[in-house]
Amino acid sequence: MASVPAETTPTKAPKPVKPTGDTINTHKVRWTKAQPTSHGRKLKLIWWSGVAPCTVLDRVKVKETRKSVKVTLYEGTAPKAKDVACIMIAVEKTTTVKLKTPLGKRKVLDGAKP
Repeated sequence: MASVPAETTPTKAPKPVKPTGDTINTHKVRWTKAQPTSHGRKLKLIWWSGVAPCTVLDRVKVKETRKSVKVTLYEGTAPKAKDVACIMIAVEKTTTVKLKTPLGKRKVLDGAKP
């Protein structure tokens, strides 16, 4: 009997989420991909996270300069999850942010990286 290799690519599209702005234990998280959309006027961010309400997107900070766009994701725990048992499973999530000016040739930087 031949062994079947484990599936290593995600089978579902990333789950779209919106910032809640009210988390506790808020911290920066790294994103894995930033895709320009809407002719470079928006950035679609993709990252790995935990399940809600234990891990939710709190806010997204965007700092634009002439040469770069620094995007920082902040996650935390929803206040209602205080007495909830949280399963440890990775979920791919996505959110989209608007830029003040189109991306153009500017570099996109992850604000959670040191």
